[in-house]
Amino acid sequence: LTISPETSMTVNDADTARLLVTCPDKPGIISAVSTFLYNHGANITDFDQHSSDAHGGTFFLRLEFQTPELDCSREALRNNFASRVAEPYGMQWQISYASEKKRMAVLVSRHDHVLMDLLWRTSRGDLPATIPMVISNHDDLRDEVERFGIEYHHIPVNADNKAEAEAETLAKLDGKVDVVVLARYMQILSSNFVSHYPHRVINIHHSFLPAFVGANPYQQAHDKGVKLIGATSHYVTEDLDQGPIIEQNVQRVSHRHSAAELRSLGQDVERQVMLRAVRWHLEDRVIVDGNKTVVFVK
Repeated sequence: LTISPETSMTVNDADTARLLVTCPDKPGIISAVSTFLYNHGANITDFDQHSSDAHGGTFFLRLEFQTPELDCSREALRNNFASRVAEPYGMQWQISYASEKKRMAVLVSRHDHVLMDLLWRTSRGDLPATIPMVISNHDDLRDEVERFGIEYHHIPVNADNKAEAEAETLAKLDGKVDVVVLARYMQILSSNFVSHYPHRVINIHHSFLPAFVGANPYQQAHDKGVKLIGATSHYVTEDLDQGPIIEQNVQRVSHRHSAAELRSLGQDVERQVMLRAVRWHLEDRVIVDGNKTVVFVK
């Protein structure tokens, strides 16, 4: 058995599996997991762990293992892990495979900077995902999206048809996507919508939350004379802009910057922050812990 904590790249995506675990912390967890995988012919190539408290805390684990020498099917591996390891330790867990790229829908309004970055990087294979569709409440970006060979659905939203528009959007997504990315989608999603994709709707907020929530945060920042602006990517919950934060970053600014300049600088930060958050979700590096996240990155 080889455990390589410093390894950040998988050996071969076609052979790589990932295991995420959350459970009450107690002695023996790592031994039980690693021994189980060893006994089934797996080689561990990446390993991260965290405990919220040394005494009575919650234990979090992410590891990658190689599968060419497995002595059983994927289904048998899941069943055996469930009965022999997960159940005795009270684990919440999942096993996924890097070769099975997640299907990612993108919702957008009129701002294209985050959308285009996601489309370009996915088309190049830089993001481990497929994008079956883009949905927008405006028709402005159709040509740019369809240039990538991706379906574009225009579903207008107004005060009178919001429920019907959400229902149509959910119908488009149903069974076709694993994660929904809000690339500056300027609509508030209902609790019903969010409940269909718990911890699978990722938003980019053009502010360093919890500061400057709501509309026009760059004007708010300018009015306050801030020296830092930022962006926040988080999972969407029923509470507006209060979901578990995945990633944040900031940009230093000064009194010389206008609100328009702050917006331009902020959009660069938005792209960077959203890219990292989406990548980490796609690579199964994020575990939600209540209103927080544990993110295993190097």
